[in-house]
Amino acid sequence: MNAPHADRFAILLDGELTPTPRVARQIDGARVIAADGGMRHAEALGLRPELWVGDFDSAPAALLETHAGVPRQDHPSRKDVSDGEIAIGEAVAAGARSLILCGALGGERTDHTLFSMLLAIRLAERQGLDVILTSGREEAVPLLPGMRRCPDWPVGTLFSVIPFSDLSDLTITGADWPLDRVEVAMGSSLTLSNSASDALGLTLGHGTAAVVAAFAL
Repeated sequence: MNAPHADRFAILLDGELTPTPRVARQIDGARVIAADGGMRHAEALGLRPELWVGDFDSAPAALLETHAGVPRQDHPSRKDVSDGEIAIGEAVAAGARSLILCGALGGERTDHTLFSMLLAIRLAERQGLDVILTSGREEAVPLLPGMRRCPDWPVGTLFSVIPFSDLSDLTITGADWPLDRVEVAMGSSLTLSNSASDALGLTLGHGTAAVVAAFAL
């Protein structure tokens, strides 16, 4: 295990999470905060969070008992912010510069997945944070104007660029279907289901998007 990184945080959310070697590398040395039922991932990942936040409506009694020694921050169930956003806020207040949102993709709540993705984009855009969302089986990163993304995904990894606005000057290299400074309308399927080849790179001139990859496990 690497030495702790004071500015890198793993946030445990209550979505799906497969504890792959890639996830283990990403969280190695990171500080950890759990959001409500996301604590269920701690044991599988070999983590002991420094803080557990939420209203605990999705944390069963057995989970509360097992992790009784973890400092808790209780919040009311009727509130105008999610437990996940509270956990992320605590990480940012503690000096986070990069976040790995574990359990942010998949699961029973599509609305939570979409809000997590939009929150990641907002954090990257407004605060300059490096944010990765992962379920182990899938991974997503924001793509913003002027940003160049070079994901270290294996050759053959299926990925899509999801536009959250109209895009312009989108360039994709190192992929089976390269693109050169194209325009992509929000809702267009032009950037659905590409495949990484060698030295994948993505750049964007204008607009807001997320790049989502699906791994063959």
